[in-house]
Amino acid sequence: MEQQTDQQAAGHGEQREPGAAPGRPKERALSGGAGWALVITSVAGFMAALDNLVVTTALPSIREDLGGALSDLEWTVSAYTLTFAVLLMFGAALGDRFGRRRLFLGGLALFTAASAAAALAPGIEALIAARAVQGVGAAVMMPLTLTLLTAAVPAERRGMAFGIWGAVNGLAVASGPLIGGGLTEHISWHWIFWLNVPIGLLLLPLARLRLRESYAPGARLDIRGTVLISLGLFGIVYALVTATSNGWTSARVLGGLIGGAVLVAAFIRHGLVAKNPMLPMRMFKNRGFAAINAATMLMFVGMFGSIFLLSQFLQTVIGYGPTEAGLRMLPWTGMPMIVAPIAGYLSDRIGGRPVVTAGLALQAIGLGWFALIISPNVSYAEQLPALIVCGAGMALFIAPAVNLLMSTVRGAEQGIASGANNALREIGGALGIAVLGSIFAAHGGYGSGALFVRGVTPALWVGAGILGLGTLAALLFPRGRGGAGATADDVSDARELQAAG
Repeated sequence: MEQQTDQQAAGHGEQREPGAAPGRPKERALSGGAGWALVITSVAGFMAALDNLVVTTALPSIREDLGGALSDLEWTVSAYTLTFAVLLMFGAALGDRFGRRRLFLGGLALFTAASAAAALAPGIEALIAARAVQGVGAAVMMPLTLTLLTAAVPAERRGMAFGIWGAVNGLAVASGPLIGGGLTEHISWHWIFWLNVPIGLLLLPLARLRLRESYAPGARLDIRGTVLISLGLFGIVYALVTATSNGWTSARVLGGLIGGAVLVAAFIRHGLVAKNPMLPMRMFKNRGFAAINAATMLMFVGMFGSIFLLSQFLQTVIGYGPTEAGLRMLPWTGMPMIVAPIAGYLSDRIGGRPVVTAGLALQAIGLGWFALIISPNVSYAEQLPALIVCGAGMALFIAPAVNLLMSTVRGAEQGIASGANNALREIGGALGIAVLGSIFAAHGGYGSGALFVRGVTPALWVGAGILGLGTLAALLFPRGRGGAGATADDVSDARELQAAG
């Protein structure tokens, strides 16, 4: 039994305190380490999540200051989400191979430096480039937050820990439009990036001193897989973002779509036949793993694309200032601060499947509600119920989805699972902005309030439909699964799949 405990600890990449009994680390050291890990990983996750949405309420000011068309505004958001998405699994693999704390520190340092570069950007091209580098840093940093947290927190307490982590990430989502709007209106849009610099400089020494180093046994890098998925996803998103300006039948757009699809297909085949792929496709034979990842991607396609358009609607059509627009988005974006810890607790008690399913359904209903009522003169009172329903749906999804994900894999594969899931979130965000933005541009534009509404209405209906598909995907998750940690059945399933692979 003692040997088995040692092997389990090694499989999770954990280290025991000197002098601790075998298999039972000192309770005080465990509590302290778990507390610091929760604080550091939550704040780091806050920064990465903040920069997904912090620019949304600043987009009209950035367009006025630096110029640029709709595609440039899309790239201001998508340059971050795209590099973030395509390198997340590689970032997780780097941490497993060279040390999770070491790579976490490197990613945090790069993210902080790129934030300063974005703040100093003299033009739209420089801003887009800095945002892309920010995404690289976040891609290394973000998946390791969950891996480090999972290793530090006992299995029976992970549901609540993930709930707190989710609440802090929810706070970033909530405060992103508000912080971006407030800083843009009262100081300058440049300060939405300067904000990351002092936080990053504070976190670097704390992480160095308080986080323990850990590795995944036998971890190897998959350069071929990284190149295939990175170029494939870039080609697809590039084609979607530029389709409006270049035309859907242009050689550039068709080349991006076809070439990207071929490369993604090659990546999937690589994951099936390679000895040590960055994302083993056998993991998707686990119905729970496949279901929660599909639901996650669909959730972020619908949510990000809608927020991108609605935050501009509040300013461009209704006439709110950036701060006012951010405040009025709070019933949607701020709900995770209140509901995410409760959702994490509920997932420990009744299972994550019903909570996640309800969250996706509410988000779909909220977007459909918006599509029904939106008009150039719609009052805020009419918008408020839809905002609250969307916010409750997003809040119910975030923490339980993480819990469900971690329950489907064994400890040694949690880094891969975290990287894959975070990658699909960001891919979903980039695709959501590109797809819903393309629908908006095909039916409307910025010329007038009526023209904007004409474009945003079908985009919202498509977003609601995508979230409806996400609800169906969540229902495929096996019943009775999704506690705080992997169950014995989950571990057994993962080992059987590994042997089969």
